[in-house]
Amino acid sequence: MSKMKNTIDPAVNYLLPLAKKAGIETVWDRFAAMKPQCGFGELGVCCRICWKGPCRIDPFGNGPQRGVCGADANTIVARNLARMIAGGAASHSDHGRHIALTLLEVGEGHAPAYRIKDEQKLRSIAEKLNLAPADKDIRQVAKEVALASLEDYSRQNYSIPCNWTKSTMTAERVDKLLDLGIMPHNIDAVIAEIMARTHVGCDADAANILLGGLKGALADYNGMCLSTELSDVLFGTPEPVVTTANLGVLKEDAVNIAVHGHNPLLSEIVCDVALKMNEEAKKAGAKEGINIVGICCTGNEVMMRRGIPLATNYLSQEMAIITGAVDAMVVDVQCIMPAITGVAECFHTEIITTMPVNKITGATHIEFREDSAIDSARKIVELAIDAFKRRDRRKVNIPDYKQTAIAGFSAEAIMAALSKIDAKDPLKPLIDNIINGNIQGIALFAGCNNPRTTHDNNFMTIAKELAKNNVLILATGCGAGTFAKNGLMTQEATEAYAGDSLKAVLTTIGKAAGLNGPLPLVLHMGSCVDNSRAVNVAVTIANKLGVDLDKLPLVASAPEFMSEKAVAIGTWAVALGLPTHIGIVPQIMGSSVVVEFLTEKAKDLLGGYFIVETDPKQAAAKLVAAIKERRKGLGI
Repeated sequence: MSKMKNTIDPAVNYLLPLAKKAGIETVWDRFAAMKPQCGFGELGVCCRICWKGPCRIDPFGNGPQRGVCGADANTIVARNLARMIAGGAASHSDHGRHIALTLLEVGEGHAPAYRIKDEQKLRSIAEKLNLAPADKDIRQVAKEVALASLEDYSRQNYSIPCNWTKSTMTAERVDKLLDLGIMPHNIDAVIAEIMARTHVGCDADAANILLGGLKGALADYNGMCLSTELSDVLFGTPEPVVTTANLGVLKEDAVNIAVHGHNPLLSEIVCDVALKMNEEAKKAGAKEGINIVGICCTGNEVMMRRGIPLATNYLSQEMAIITGAVDAMVVDVQCIMPAITGVAECFHTEIITTMPVNKITGATHIEFREDSAIDSARKIVELAIDAFKRRDRRKVNIPDYKQTAIAGFSAEAIMAALSKIDAKDPLKPLIDNIINGNIQGIALFAGCNNPRTTHDNNFMTIAKELAKNNVLILATGCGAGTFAKNGLMTQEATEAYAGDSLKAVLTTIGKAAGLNGPLPLVLHMGSCVDNSRAVNVAVTIANKLGVDLDKLPLVASAPEFMSEKAVAIGTWAVALGLPTHIGIVPQIMGSSVVVEFLTEKAKDLLGGYFIVETDPKQAAAKLVAAIKERRKGLGI
């Protein structure tokens, strides 16, 4: 058997030998050192919830079949999975809370660094939330929308659904979730409920625990919805923008600042302040001034709104530092490897943490608060300029790899492009082409990167196969980063990989939208918190057709999923009715009950279900089959 490649990213492949020669440990070294990984953990049958353990179930039936308390494999696996969902929901919803609180501060006039950039969207949101915004001052509308959003974190009446979940789904889906008892009423309460019900001595019925997990995943969806929509209000709703991606976006004669993490509240202000401090950087010897680049989902946020180049995605974040050209890596929350401070010790790079809940040993901490955001951003940029002065030019190795990327396809941007064909009924061209088969279906790519498979390969392989089969492709998060770095967010990729009928549709829309050619093969919809954008489009189509989401030829795929957030996203995708592929074997295989529930019974309950397939070509074939099954159900 041939050894699995670490990555297909040419920039990373250029840098890995240099890292090895310099004795710099990377994520792939640490992954290799972990082998063989714990078999009990891989199956999900290891329990550490109390200190009578850890307990583990013998998967072969020769050893213990119950933990010390009597919990069997089904209970243990279900509890572990539900707690992962709770962790993911907590991460996304805390992001959303931060955005909502900032909007409230703006409404009350207490956040001078921020303003409302999309008033029309704010009023539209207020209408959706039944807040009657007409004739109200825009700051009053901001305050009311923020309070209605924050109510989704505090409501104590179990019978009233969360505002954002109820207002963004089909009526049929809302009724189904209410009937199953999994419609969230309060994000924080649902997360707390999962932790309570999985405490030692509590819920021991695997199916019941999983229903609680589904409710937690829908709480995650609610937090993601409000985070995305309110971010658009504060920072602008994305429109198509042409930029570049991969590590070649770093500049040898510039102060390179990498913004990394997930929260746009800080990165947006750093970008603003950097523009004002460009001359200071030039005085320090940086001929090209300040060059901001993005990593992970903060990178997606600033790429889609400001055209900031995307340097790389999750798994290759250390590589940015190994170029020797990054003067400061500014991080907020989520998906930040603690290892980056160790790599930075080999260079001049300043690692700057900014959030009180995310400090890393060895980093410089500059506390970020909304009321002093500009002062904090200025200190960050000053540290980057000082670091540039210490840069060792002999250590600079910037790979000569970068790709054009057309980013910024919000739901509004997609509708605007379609309106160029039919101004009265923008959805009609899309729906007509789905019905006539020119577009067989729609696939949403999301999720992380994972060293358990070749970095970026699964995303690229599946996307090309789906495109060949005339499937329209949307992408968020590190999946979007993969496609941007590797050239699939271009018109040339459409020409090279799209099936004939998909290519014709993308060309017609692209030319009508003024692109002088087709839309890119993959439509970039934002960061991982922005998956709700795709749901927005899908719900609009479903309402137009008078069907629920589980009837549409719509699928999701997380080919390299890794984090708790990805587990939560995949689970709410299933709860909304989507066939959802994952390309990494999840840590649930020790329970036949859990496996059957997620891959079969969920289909009967919700219409959505998980497809587990590690081979990317087989995964693409299964996704195409799922789309054809949905088309058959619609009679098209």
